[in-house]
Amino acid sequence: MTPFFVMIKCRLGKSYEVATELADAEIASEIYSTAGDYDLLVKFYASPGEDIGHFVNEKVHSIPGIVDTKTILTFKAF
Repeated sequence: MTPFFVMIKCRLGKSYEVATELADAEIASEIYSTAGDYDLLVKFYASPGEDIGHFVNEKVHSIPGIVDTKTILTFKAF
């Protein structure tokens, strides 16, 4: 499994709804509320051979209330 992170910017007042929707979908490993340019930091795992772009496009971007995302790919845990 390959971990990756998605920073999510939500419509004003919608961050808790987006976080709840992600949790209910059971697709995220961890969900954090953050301060700054993005509202949520979410950790996901991709199966070997799974296309991360398609995963984010189909499973994350489809959630109402999301305005913008930034995907961070990881290579090695220390």
